[in-house]
Amino acid sequence: MKNRYLPYDKTDIRRGFWADKQKLIRDVTLDAVYDRFSDTGCIGAFEMNYKEGDPNRPHYFWDSDVAKWMESVAYLTAKEKMPGEEARVDHLVDCIERGRLKNGYFNIYFEQLAPDMIFKDRDCHELYCAGHLLEAAVEYYKATGKRKFLDLMTDYTEHIKKVFVDEDSAAFSSSGHEEIELALVKLYDLTGDKKWLDLSLHFVNMRGRGTKPGKDSAHSDYNQDHLPVRQQFTAEGHAVRACYLYCAMADLAHRLDDEGLKTACERLFDNIVERKMYITGAIGSTAAGERFEGDFNLPNDTAYAETCAALSLSLFARRMSLLSDDAKYADIAEKVIYNGFLSGLSLDGRSFFYENAQEIDLEARKKRPDTHFPITERVEVFGCSCCPPNVTRFIPSVADFLYAYNDRVVFVNQYMDSVSHFDGFDIEQKTDYPSDGEINISSTADVRLALRVPSWCGRYAVCVNGVAVNAAKVKGYVYINVKKGDRIRLMLDMTPEYNYSDPRVKTNEGLSAVSYGPFIMCAEGIDNPHLNEATLTGGDIKVTQGKFGLPAVLVPADPQPLYMIPYHAFANRGETDMKIWLKKIQN
Repeated sequence: MKNRYLPYDKTDIRRGFWADKQKLIRDVTLDAVYDRFSDTGCIGAFEMNYKEGDPNRPHYFWDSDVAKWMESVAYLTAKEKMPGEEARVDHLVDCIERGRLKNGYFNIYFEQLAPDMIFKDRDCHELYCAGHLLEAAVEYYKATGKRKFLDLMTDYTEHIKKVFVDEDSAAFSSSGHEEIELALVKLYDLTGDKKWLDLSLHFVNMRGRGTKPGKDSAHSDYNQDHLPVRQQFTAEGHAVRACYLYCAMADLAHRLDDEGLKTACERLFDNIVERKMYITGAIGSTAAGERFEGDFNLPNDTAYAETCAALSLSLFARRMSLLSDDAKYADIAEKVIYNGFLSGLSLDGRSFFYENAQEIDLEARKKRPDTHFPITERVEVFGCSCCPPNVTRFIPSVADFLYAYNDRVVFVNQYMDSVSHFDGFDIEQKTDYPSDGEINISSTADVRLALRVPSWCGRYAVCVNGVAVNAAKVKGYVYINVKKGDRIRLMLDMTPEYNYSDPRVKTNEGLSAVSYGPFIMCAEGIDNPHLNEATLTGGDIKVTQGKFGLPAVLVPADPQPLYMIPYHAFANRGETDMKIWLKKIQN
């Protein structure tokens, strides 16, 4: 029996951590990103009136950046109307309608600057941009009921099918940067038209096949084209491209019952999590190609750890939750969204990290002037500004991660103060999670719940109507039969813990990291003048008053205790040293 996920628009997040983040996106970040895109020319490029010599020459990935901003508006306006932002999207849609070619094709770069190269350069993101526009169009239609954007992108997708399948006339056979594959699944889910699922499968199946001499750019692991997808068992190449591909593979495995794709996804996921992922859930350790490195090669000081890569891993994990009743996928999604992804956004909502440092030692950096290090303070826009609109589209739709369900059971994968509307019944969560481990759940109908006990939680308790029940975990879930009106309380012990790395990660040898519930903690020099000389001494870690309204901990250390904050909140008070992994006296 197949699992489904409950989409974000069926949930009202009422208060607490994620409600605050969503308000920040709505009130601050959405306009901040739009304003910077206006400054840099991304928005104006949709007018299709650029001439050589004008400022702000369009780039081949700009369509995708603006498309993600448009998708963000869709998620926000689905919950609460934003007439001004909706008008901006409608204007952009009008620009697309005026600017597209007669065959439905639209791309601000190729139409204006390289019309003779349309579908001839695999590395210039045409299908990637088309995919993001298609995703935005699907979500905008679902949120507003307006068809124009969807109809335009459907026409474009018809043209793509004609060029890549019916005629086979393009100069390459699959995307250089994956994205259209999972967007096509969304179009199929919306329309029920199987040709879109077939087109997604076509693009996925073409990878690693080496169809015609000279037809594709060099087959390489950088763009996951080194092997047919069902033979790919290790995560290779550009981390964002890889996980977008794996998302599409998981989508197709789910909808087509494709065991080969499912097996590949399971092995790829385990390879990432067990060998190529930072403790924060960040992936892609090197700036050279923004890619995965070899097993256990996870340097902290030079970590690349792109925000988009973390997001892509969380999307992959959510899809894997539909293919298995194993809580390990929701565990990784949680790790990513509270740590390696969320660090990409400043606490004031106005600036971003593209790369997310896993360690900052300002003095040590001075001794290595030729080494690439991630920046130490967030900025408002980047030359390649893919991450900011990824943040603005992810946070409004974060409720997608809450529940998976089938006809027999509802899997409670994440915890947020919310009311969720299933077919014929509601489930309510009351909680201060992630600052507190108490979650109270009720349902308006009889239902079987599978409550995730996070992998970081060593002790837990479950009560039904105030009476403790003996509830053993099965693959990370506790199963409870709930009657209408029952009051379920899940208590998760959030005692801070020391964490140790796999010994094969040599950069972390002799070091320890601290966690508090789902948060990975870090220490900053601004709070800890002796940070670079500090050694953890063991002993109980105390929860203390935190900055920014977040929890903090005091950790026993020599020469004095360390004050630690959630990793995602680092670098919000000026340039300073930062460490996650610290020397620890071995007991």
